[in-house]
Amino acid sequence: MEFLQYLSEGNVVTFFLLLLRMSGLVVFFPFFSHMQVPVVIKSAFAFVLTIFLLPFTPVVSTGLSLEYLVLESISELLFGLAAGAMLSICFAALSLAGEQISMVMGFSMANVMDPQTGVQSPLISNVLTLIVLTAFLIADGHHIILQFMAKSVSLLELGSFYPSQNIWSYASKSVVNMFLFGFIISFPILALSLMSDFIFGMLMKTMPQFNLLVVGFPIKIVVAFGVLIATIAAIVKLFVVLLTRVLNDLPFLFF
Repeated sequence: MEFLQYLSEGNVVTFFLLLLRMSGLVVFFPFFSHMQVPVVIKSAFAFVLTIFLLPFTPVVSTGLSLEYLVLESISELLFGLAAGAMLSICFAALSLAGEQISMVMGFSMANVMDPQTGVQSPLISNVLTLIVLTAFLIADGHHIILQFMAKSVSLLELGSFYPSQNIWSYASKSVVNMFLFGFIISFPILALSLMSDFIFGMLMKTMPQFNLLVVGFPIKIVVAFGVLIATIAAIVKLFVVLLTRVLNDLPFLFF
């Protein structure tokens, strides 16, 4: 009889909308949306989170029509999409920097399958993404995301999310910062690559027998790898600072 009390109309609608919100977690948020995680595991994880947070969720008012239920379902999906996009921009900045670095190193055609997104990406971009994903886990980013979703249950009513002007403004600024952040990361390698091209040009003018294809490209690759190894710690630290800032801003934007 106690179980049947949970099958009322309000509890069923609440469970359905909460399940959509937790599904947005495993579909749009970094690390949780990893392509290598089976869909069955993602579905089970969203279902377990829904069961765990259901007692702390205010019951949605009953008597809603089908149209309102559809709109509230779209609202929950938009909530996961908007919050996940804020964090995905941070990882996109690393991918952008990796593409620029791969191009100056001559690795633009060396594409591999990105296990996180399931698409082809340059080799350096894939390496940087895996490194910062590890830093994301070390910084307890996945725990902070789970805490954010748990707080949203009590601070944001189910089906009431609507993208405000602050979210649009913050997203536009984040996209601009994505290009700036990607350029800052790749700038040391881009600068040294430009300097090496200038030196090689002078050598070819003074020594026409200098073979650029045989000597120049290996030197550029070695220099680029050396600079990347020397700056990888600073890149990870800069990424953690940017990610922490975004995670701290999420509650103020959505609640």
